[in-house]
Amino acid sequence: MKIDDLPFMPKFFDRYINLVDRNVTLVEGLKTSISVFDEVIPQLKEKANFSYKERKWSVKELLQHCIDTERVLAYRALVLSRKGNADLAGMDENVYAKNAVVSTRSIDDLINEFKVVRQSSIYLFENLGKEQLAQVGTCFAKKMTPLAIGFVIIGHPAHHLDILKERYLKKP
Repeated sequence: MKIDDLPFMPKFFDRYINLVDRNVTLVEGLKTSISVFDEVIPQLKEKANFSYKERKWSVKELLQHCIDTERVLAYRALVLSRKGNADLAGMDENVYAKNAVVSTRSIDDLINEFKVVRQSSIYLFENLGKEQLAQVGTCFAKKMTPLAIGFVIIGHPAHHLDILKERYLKKP
């Protein structure tokens, strides 16, 4: 299924969904974006602990945020696809970042974990039928579908890649 198959595009998440190529299917997009950070790995290694501003995440914290967010989003998609009827809570990404331990981790380790988590997301979405992808549920009081969540999973790291390039990896 493609973006144009979305019954609606939830506000706030549209900034991620709009970064996805409208011509790819969900699973194609998940597969091709598994290496979204590969082009900048050498620069990320050079600035692994760099933060462009006080109280902003380091490069490693940003990568961990992408990993954590994908896990949470995939869980939400699973619950909605299985007609779970709970209103799934939002996540406070700053609390997650504060409680993640990235100081001992390498960029390679984080990139590898991102790819493993993405592979898990690919397996999840490859095995959801059209009815499951269109199942409407509630996440933090907003109507969502697993299909929309899948496109958010693709666009979210692309959004953060843009931030990395603009704010972290810019040459002074």
